[in-house]
Amino acid sequence: MFRTLTIAREYGSGGAVVGRCISEKLGWKLLDKAFIENIARGAKVDPQLARRFDERTDSWLERLAHQGAGVWRGAFEGVVIVGRPDFFDAETMAALAQNLIEEAYRQGNCVIVGRGAQCVLQGRKDVFHVFIYASWAERVARIRQRLPDQKEVEELIRSTDRQRADYIRTYFRCNWMDPHLYHLMISSQLGEDLVESTIIEALASGG
Repeated sequence: MFRTLTIAREYGSGGAVVGRCISEKLGWKLLDKAFIENIARGAKVDPQLARRFDERTDSWLERLAHQGAGVWRGAFEGVVIVGRPDFFDAETMAALAQNLIEEAYRQGNCVIVGRGAQCVLQGRKDVFHVFIYASWAERVARIRQRLPDQKEVEELIRSTDRQRADYIRTYFRCNWMDPHLYHLMISSQLGEDLVESTIIEALASGG
């Protein structure tokens, strides 16, 4: 039976929204941006510092922050740089990210968005891996709506995708777009309801 869902996503595809909605419908924990501040507390660094390293070869701890040192305390055990912001860098964030992902998996009933979870948990038979994508026009429209003051929307999309791909390649030695990493690659153009119901049905099918 599947007990963890990982969602990789193109920037602007709406994958994070899908992950949040699925977690709410299933009553599962969500590991995404909302964890950044709590993880920063767990690592005893400024959330702004953590945020700077999120899903980049120069960034990850940000998302490790937001579910709290209490719930995710085990993810920080053995990390010697906790409380040492002068030693906090992208490599440290990647290590903390992996610890947090593994801790979330141990607890189960969790949706993990991004952060290389599809690589960290590859081979676990009770983990379902999804990649969400969308057409270029839809991605541009979604980001323009979300960030109305952003002038270079298309470049932002390209650079964010590059950062995510570089992050996966550098720290997990995986190709972000490799279809063999995923059980399902699905377009959000089908509509959020259909995408969510398809993923939930697949999760219910077992593992």
